[in-house]
Amino acid sequence: MKEMNGAELLAQPGEPLVVFLYTPLCGTCKAARRMLEVAEHLLPPGLRIAEGNVNLLPQLVQTLKISSVPALLALPGDRNTGPEMLYSFGSVERVLAFIRGVNS
Repeated sequence: MKEMNGAELLAQPGEPLVVFLYTPLCGTCKAARRMLEVAEHLLPPGLRIAEGNVNLLPQLVQTLKISSVPALLALPGDRNTGPEMLYSFGSVERVLAFIRGVNS
């Protein structure tokens, strides 16, 4: 996962992008990160997954009305449809299903 700032996240050209949103001191975020790291190994190599510390992304948080962390933000490739959010990770299978749903 590559750390990205707000400008980088919003300016991504027409490729699907999944962003893991977290805060550094969040224990639940650490568990969610481990699930996402496992999921990354099961995804196609072309899909990009980034990460962003919400403490450093106040404009993005306000614009997208992000209500809690950890969260997965999925930006579809065409950008004509709005972003999708996943707040409850639950399991690696659920994370994979969410990412694959956005990537298709």
